[in-house]
Amino acid sequence: MSIRFTAKARRGAVALAIAAGLAVGAVGCGGGGDNKNPQASASASKSSGSKPSTQEGQSSTPLAELNGEDGLLLQITSADRDSGGFITVNGVFKNDGSQSLVIPSSLRGDETEIVQHGTSLGGATLVDSKGKKRYYVLRDTDGRPLTTTGLSTIQAGQTIPVFMQFPAPPADTTEVTIQLPTFSSGTIKISG
Repeated sequence: MSIRFTAKARRGAVALAIAAGLAVGAVGCGGGGDNKNPQASASASKSSGSKPSTQEGQSSTPLAELNGEDGLLLQITSADRDSGGFITVNGVFKNDGSQSLVIPSSLRGDETEIVQHGTSLGGATLVDSKGKKRYYVLRDTDGRPLTTTGLSTIQAGQTIPVFMQFPAPPADTTEVTIQLPTFSSGTIKISG
């Protein structure tokens, strides 16, 4: 009886730690920074035909741009190593096309555990060519990927902030290649 209780308590503690990590990741994807003109960004997101601008608080030059099909673009804006041994990669999906697009389900990868949780960026990987290792998106105890989920469609000109969490390569690895199914790959520098 006490073994079951201990196992349940551990699972609860792990779930709580992951939920806290996701909350921190969601806050990190919120844009932050100095909001000098919040009215302009609010009105730009309401109009459907305007060109998207860079995210508030992000540098105007992304770390990498990965080109997808039909004008879909993923701009990587940060790759931060934290003290817990993780890397959080933040970015923005951007529809540079003239029509709305369905986010490809192939982005979630083909692992059974991830596929059952819907559309996500679970198929993303980081490749450390120096250490000759590939790092897959982290998952919680239920097998859900620690990435942005619930992606469906993106309107022409629209941007969607996204994130992915990976195990961190060794501290002396400062550059990795990010790969996402159906997208070109790109090299990014890790900060932190």
